[in-house]
Amino acid sequence: MSKFSRFLLVVVWLLLGICAAPILLGSATFLYLSPNLPSVDALRDVQLQTPLRIYTRDSELIGEFGEMRRTPVKLAELPPLFIKAVLAAEDDSFFHHHGVDVKSLARAASQLLASGHIQSGGSTITMQVAKNYFLTQERTFARKFNEILLALQIEHELAKEEILELYLNKIFLGNRAYGVEAAAEVYYGKPIGELSIAQWAMIAGLPKAPSSNNPIANPERATERRDWILGRMLSLGYIDKSQYDAALQEALGASYHGSVLAVEANHVAEMVRQEMLEKYGPKIYTDGYVAYTTLDGKLQRKAISTVREGLLSYDVRHGYRGPEKKLGGSLTADKTAWMRRLRATPVIGGLLPAVVSNIEARSANVLLANGEIVAINWENGLDTARRFIDEDHRGPAPQTTADIFAVGDLIRVRRNAKNEWELRGIPVLESALISLNADDGAVLSLVGGFDFRQSKFNRITQAQRQPGSGFKPFIYTAALEHGFTAATVVNDAPIVFQDEGMEAAWRPENDTGKFYGPTPLRQALFKSRNVVSVRVLQQLGVETAIDYVQRFGFDKNAIPHNLSVALGSLSVTPMQMARAFAVFANNGYLIEPHVLQRIADRNGAIIFEATPPTACSDCPNTLGVDPALLVDASPAEAIPPNTAPQVLDKRYVFIMDSMLRDVVARGTAEAASSLGRSDMAGKTGTTSGPVDTWFTGYSGGVVTSTWAGFDQNKPMGKDEYGATVALPIWMDFMRVALQGKAERHLRQQPGVVSLRIDPRTGLRAPPEMADAVFEFFTEDNLPGDEGAESAPGLSAPGGASGMSEHDLF
Repeated sequence: MSKFSRFLLVVVWLLLGICAAPILLGSATFLYLSPNLPSVDALRDVQLQTPLRIYTRDSELIGEFGEMRRTPVKLAELPPLFIKAVLAAEDDSFFHHHGVDVKSLARAASQLLASGHIQSGGSTITMQVAKNYFLTQERTFARKFNEILLALQIEHELAKEEILELYLNKIFLGNRAYGVEAAAEVYYGKPIGELSIAQWAMIAGLPKAPSSNNPIANPERATERRDWILGRMLSLGYIDKSQYDAALQEALGASYHGSVLAVEANHVAEMVRQEMLEKYGPKIYTDGYVAYTTLDGKLQRKAISTVREGLLSYDVRHGYRGPEKKLGGSLTADKTAWMRRLRATPVIGGLLPAVVSNIEARSANVLLANGEIVAINWENGLDTARRFIDEDHRGPAPQTTADIFAVGDLIRVRRNAKNEWELRGIPVLESALISLNADDGAVLSLVGGFDFRQSKFNRITQAQRQPGSGFKPFIYTAALEHGFTAATVVNDAPIVFQDEGMEAAWRPENDTGKFYGPTPLRQALFKSRNVVSVRVLQQLGVETAIDYVQRFGFDKNAIPHNLSVALGSLSVTPMQMARAFAVFANNGYLIEPHVLQRIADRNGAIIFEATPPTACSDCPNTLGVDPALLVDASPAEAIPPNTAPQVLDKRYVFIMDSMLRDVVARGTAEAASSLGRSDMAGKTGTTSGPVDTWFTGYSGGVVTSTWAGFDQNKPMGKDEYGATVALPIWMDFMRVALQGKAERHLRQQPGVVSLRIDPRTGLRAPPEMADAVFEFFTEDNLPGDEGAESAPGLSAPGGASGMSEHDLF
């Protein structure tokens, strides 16, 4: 072989080696990396991290929990022009390449050679899907090779539309927003389909630097990026010149929007979150669970507004507590500092923070957080802003605005019913409201305080407060089952108790400080006579009463074992009170309050549905009645499955219901009779101080309990009662809750009769008595005739008969 031939052969082999080297290197790299690559099949069933969402029963959002805000959407649901904005920003050749854009990779390689480090990755949308779903964010050659190989696999196995949908739902876009739908809600408070071209371009520009260059963190750079994308859309023919010019002129207009809640029910949402966490663990924050509550959106809105109005009304009665902060300065010199402070001050209970910018003799101008300056006229809260001294004393009526506040003071304002701005202060007093379906315990509305942002403490389930006279109905029911009747006459006269455990003698009194002499049990309840209640409990026996009231769901161990329990000295929650009064409302059944109705997984499949035990008001009475008196000879067969336990004899429920209706008709809650319903019943409660004020009542199958008091257990003021604070809140709420609901009266039970009696003695009235009244009795405990020597129809606790007048008087 000649030298030339040998030389030629060497050159050929060298050329072959040079050509084969990249192939061998690529093959080796593929063989090294491919065993560690994940299966692309996983993308077909990908489970995106989606937060827990909680709704009312009518599908209104009340809560969202999870680190990532994400609302997955189908590609077909997205506006085509928005998709083009994304392509213009990230990968305009997406529908033409096979996962890798050689030009982009070459550009990235040249940047690497020029700078010595990786500047841009040259990644296509497919490569970003590979990185976001399977790989880390580290910038290494190995990861980039993996990204390329995965992108090729993805393109081979998935359609372009599937890849694009995965990308648009996965990408992080700043401020906890993952996916484009969540980004639209976070930055603009709207669905992606309702945004403008300029807003689409802004969102399309976020993937490059979502944390540092979003429109909230860096508006200037976000605008620059948006405008560049608009230019790309113009050059690619996605929009015309007029659309481009209009979009450039549009203000960025972005601001942070939290989860858009349709109904304010944060305490309920938190209750559901805790229950879900117990059921399913931490995966509730990522697995897309959807929880539906028993809450009625309309009633919840009303409950929130009535609690707030009730507290604000109390606040006006007791005086203006003054500005929250004295910032000082002037509008001209300090507007920027004022605005900064206003933006950092949250809205509480619908009360907006404002800084006084100017005052006149009987008006003021105030600066709001949005930069607007509004006027407060004298009659809109200035005229009533007497200085708060303490709960029983106020300062003189203000004569001028300068008597109330000064320029630079941080105050609270709101729009009133006339759409005018008025002065208000954040109340220190707290209140809570719980409303249940009396038959199955479904929570219809729940307000745990003035504002969840101010206090996360849920006073419905966590506040242990004394119910005062609100507890008397349970003692009276026990008395009815142990020989007393609604007509039993008890002497309302001074009484003294001395106990070794007491530091001093106890002399129970009525709230008026007066004593009223012989009083029928019915009147004692609707007039809320304390002394009578104590005497009844004394005769009944403390242990007998405590054993009995457990039927209403109260814990025996939490009840004081002394006579003070007759006046509600135990501690209870509003939830417990609502549940206990539901026993009267539903004819004797103990229901279980619940707020969680059903749970769906991310695919909409129902994985839990509540089936609460339900009262059966029309079922036969199964407690304390001779079987011969039952409507059905086989009552057990007539009781539906999953019926709540019957805890009271329906005969006594019927009588107690009539007594509780008298509390509304002619007693301490008479104001509620203005609602015009004859089935309305309940009981006020006021403790010493007064420290706690209550009203718990029911009508039309709805039972509602309202409480008001200071968290610090301090007195509310000498002229405040359950009837002045809690009852107006209850009435305002029930006015709406009962709309469209028919009156619901308990059926008079077999074994209950109505007789004419002398209201002064409780005995049967002779035919000629003109002022006789009708009263209900059980057939086994009827009153005697006038002239009998002992109190009528009584049996002492334990079954002894013949309780004497001396025992009661």
